Amino acid sequence: MASTKPNILFIIADQMAAQFLAAYGHGVTKTPNLDRLAKSGVVFENAYSSSPLCAPARATIMNGLLPSRTGVYDNAAEFPSSIPTWAHYLRLQGYKTCLSGKMHFVGPDQLHGLEERLTTDIYPADFGWTPDWRLKQERIDWWYHNMTSVLQPGIAEITNQLEYDDEVAFLAVRKIYDYARFEPGKPFCLMASFTHPHDPYAARAEYWNQYRDEDIDLPRVPAISRNQLDAHSKRLYDVSAMQEYTVTEADIRGARHGYYANITYVDGLIGKLLDALEATGQVDNTVIVFTSDHGDFLGERGLWYKMSYLEPSAHIPLIVCAPKKFKARRVKEPVSLPDLLPTLVDVATNGKAELARPTDGRSLYPLLGGAAEDPNATAWGEYLAEGTVAPMYMLRRGPWKYIHCPADPDQLYNLVDDPNELNNLAESHPLARKFHAEVVAKFDIPRINVAVLESQRARLMLFEALKSGGQFHWDFQPLRDASEQYTRNHMSVTDRDLKARFPKAPDIESKKR
Repeated sequence: MASTKPNILFIIADQMAAQFLAAYGHGVTKTPNLDRLAKSGVVFENAYSSSPLCAPARATIMNGLLPSRTGVYDNAAEFPSSIPTWAHYLRLQGYKTCLSGKMHFVGPDQLHGLEERLTTDIYPADFGWTPDWRLKQERIDWWYHNMTSVLQPGIAEITNQLEYDDEVAFLAVRKIYDYARFEPGKPFCLMASFTHPHDPYAARAEYWNQYRDEDIDLPRVPAISRNQLDAHSKRLYDVSAMQEYTVTEADIRGARHGYYANITYVDGLIGKLLDALEATGQVDNTVIVFTSDHGDFLGERGLWYKMSYLEPSAHIPLIVCAPKKFKARRVKEPVSLPDLLPTLVDVATNGKAELARPTDGRSLYPLLGGAAEDPNATAWGEYLAEGTVAPMYMLRRGPWKYIHCPADPDQLYNLVDDPNELNNLAESHPLARKFHAEVVAKFDIPRINVAVLESQRARLMLFEALKSGGQFHWDFQPLRDASEQYTRNHMSVTDRDLKARFPKAPDIESKKR
């Protein structure tokens, strides 16, 4: 019997910028499965990463809170287990909750309300990647980005990342079948979180060869000399050691070629998930959500990777597809990652979510149902990690994007008139003062700055201390009980075979003599 509550398939790609997807107007990348979801789903045209770095963005996806509310400032900050996540709320509604893939949780709690994890994480769970704002020109070679990904793209049949995402997809597909075979009628929320198309830009020939070098488009905004970049972008240039190598047009095309190929690879994995839903008869009762944690500059302005509120880094896809429940539409209202928790809980409760604590987001459930857009809706962002030296904030409302950091000159762009963010209006437009007042009223920036610095100092000390002597690693160890897999002597062979079969075998009781 099908559940009366909708299942949720929550798909996350890593570092997938909206501007490189066909659903958002790109004319080169090949994404037939995402195109299918976009055609029959709700496409949020102006969705933003609240904090364009893996761990803080992903914590926000889970808990609906900005980094200063949780202490998840960067890729080495602990996610406290006392903070409710959508997984806790959905379990209270009777959902099975499961993660296959990456979430970059730091700390001993590697579940955060999830009932199951099928894989370990691809990145470490300790304090090793802690930045230090006291060092204004900090660059940590052993874990900071560098230009190797840009200069070493190409074909690879197996990589650290390909090995990981192959496993993520395989186990997620099997889990979809498990829900149909062993727990029919029980609603589920399965999160499949891939590490592609995150650099390095190496891809299998099967996907690389779908693109010709001459078809790879170059950046909309060519390289800007370091001296002409905004203050934050100058730091990103230095943080990733972009000055150490000459990057040619061929290098840019090569890196983008690999990135596009890996977008198509992820799209193929998504297709496998969709096929499993179809094969098990669960697709009509499943809400499919697709998004990313942040984008990738991919050579725009001469910059690479993320850690910025400029569009290539911060503008992400968000597609919600459930044709039996929500009519297809495109929504221009700005939204961001904190909106996902209240939205998922509303999906599970038919719009009747009751939250244990306020979030920094708002439910998108009314928009999914066709509600009118709010012209004054605001998407907020807060960045407190490497690449900056003080708290950084983004406000997106209507056509306007405002960026504030006490260490840097403000930025204000009209994205309708200036989609490539080349004309900073912060010094001339009166809205800059209004937005500045809103930001400083909403966030206690001096207090947050002190809290981040204190956290960094403590974690840097703790990491050094925990390297001394015996170590207990927080990295998640997947639990697989082999005694309950396949055929074992404490179960009937016939019963196990019948239970593991989908669709169910025909009844043979009538054939008994």
